[in-house]
Amino acid sequence: MSQLSQGHAEKTPPQHPPQHQPEASGLRRSMTSRHLVMIALGGVIGSGLFVSSGYTIAQAGPLGAVLAYTVGALVAYMVMSGLGELSARHPVAGGFHAHATRDLGPAWGFATAWLYWMCWAVALASEFTASGILMQRWFPEVPVWVWSLAFATLLFTLNAISSRVFAETEFWFSLIKVAAVLVVIVVGAATLIGLNPVSDAGPLGFANFRTGQGLFPMGFSGVLVTILAVFYAFSGTELIGVAAGEAKDPQRSIPRAIRTAVVRLAVFFIGAIVVIAAIVPFSEAGTDESPFVTVFDAAGLPGGADIMNFVIITALLSAGNSGLYSCSRMLHSMGLAGQAPKILSKTNRRAVPMLALSLSILGGLASLLSSVIAPGSLFLALVSISGFAVVAVWIVICASHLSFRRHHVRVYGNTTSLPYRAPWFPVLPIIALILLTISLIGVGFDPVQRPALWFGIPFTLACLGYYRWRHGPGVFSPQRGERELSHDTAGTSRAG
Repeated sequence: MSQLSQGHAEKTPPQHPPQHQPEASGLRRSMTSRHLVMIALGGVIGSGLFVSSGYTIAQAGPLGAVLAYTVGALVAYMVMSGLGELSARHPVAGGFHAHATRDLGPAWGFATAWLYWMCWAVALASEFTASGILMQRWFPEVPVWVWSLAFATLLFTLNAISSRVFAETEFWFSLIKVAAVLVVIVVGAATLIGLNPVSDAGPLGFANFRTGQGLFPMGFSGVLVTILAVFYAFSGTELIGVAAGEAKDPQRSIPRAIRTAVVRLAVFFIGAIVVIAAIVPFSEAGTDESPFVTVFDAAGLPGGADIMNFVIITALLSAGNSGLYSCSRMLHSMGLAGQAPKILSKTNRRAVPMLALSLSILGGLASLLSSVIAPGSLFLALVSISGFAVVAVWIVICASHLSFRRHHVRVYGNTTSLPYRAPWFPVLPIIALILLTISLIGVGFDPVQRPALWFGIPFTLACLGYYRWRHGPGVFSPQRGERELSHDTAGTSRAG
């Protein structure tokens, strides 16, 4: 373990800070920068853009939706810049869970890991169900549960072969989605300015932005209550941090991947939402139909519904692929840090944590079962915790970054030894923390999203309280986190 990871407890800064040594996690560094970028894009470009963008337009209005997605892109950049600095200096398995343990205290790392695991386990259930429903367009005689089980088996197999197979699969899944978004932007823009030869509508312009109730038909509060949904739409960029423990040349590949991913996401999301908001009538926006299908219909493209049905299924499977990977690595990281049974940190000869992967797919299937048996109680609670978890994890990343930089400067005196330095520190992480907190306050004004607070906050407090009860005082201290990570890593190294 590097001297920096012991820095919170050191009194005298070392003269020559060492470079990071790979952790004895049992994982292999087989992912390149292009894999990391596409994993981030794959985790982000999903139902939040293809389906929920209609909800955002309906709640905030066309201009309000563009504003909300712009704020989401800026906050994603602020958070991911900090994650880039943390992951480049400590490219460890589990990413921000390990950073929270090291820089905030093991209790925070424990709560963060379970929040994020719950988030993706519930997402797996939703994606399996949605994919099965969409497949009925072509195979109406096949029950939804058959497709759900088939897709779960497919994703489990892809993840079980090796991290390289997972990364390659995710690369191609993501490429299909990116191509679809680019087509919508190009075709939609051509339709707006009247250059689409197959559309009889003529130039549509941006008349939709002027609704009968003004530029912000629901008032500015309509923009505020959609911010959480927009942050959820941008969730997935942090998967780069989860994959850091399996990245080649992490000091260079991780910052490059984060910068590239955030820029592309900003272009894709904001470009797509501008086109969609301009073409989809405000009074017809919602979640009954993907706004991408509406754009294809307005553009006069034949077979638009079938094309988008295929793309959305691909998007759901891509997000499920990334989610299953994230779940398994989070459990693996907790086992490695001593915050879960040690057996979860074990890997097979292909460097895959099979037990963690198996428990994760079972968690997704259990959530799927709860969506059928108890949709109004248990599944509602799981979905609410999942929505809350995205913003909570981003808050933890910002707080970890602030703590890390403060201790690094205290130990080394400057930041020249860092492989990557996030810009505009500490302004950007502080602004991100403020905006993320405001988004949680805004949720309280939306009856539909309010359960995210009812269930999310008690779940977080229960995790923190359990860890304090189980492990005694000091669990909110970075020094305790340093010692636990150092001890458990050494133990894993000896055992391996």
